[in-house]
Amino acid sequence: MPTIDSPCTKVCTLHPRLKLCTGCGRTLEEIERWPVLSSQERIGLMTLIGKRLERLRASDWASYD
Repeated sequence: MPTIDSPCTKVCTLHPRLKLCTGCGRTLEEIERWPVLSSQERIGLMTLIGKRLERLRASDWASYD
């Protein structure tokens, strides 16, 4: 099974209200668990954070403060 690379963008800033990394869209728990996730779990998370980032970036970040 292929390796799923981390979605980390090296922009590690946690949104104060949403508790999501503004670079990769993951929660701290998701970031912490990444190394132990199976490929299937990583694929699922990649789908989730992709949708999460689309919604967040389509909206005004300031409205979440």
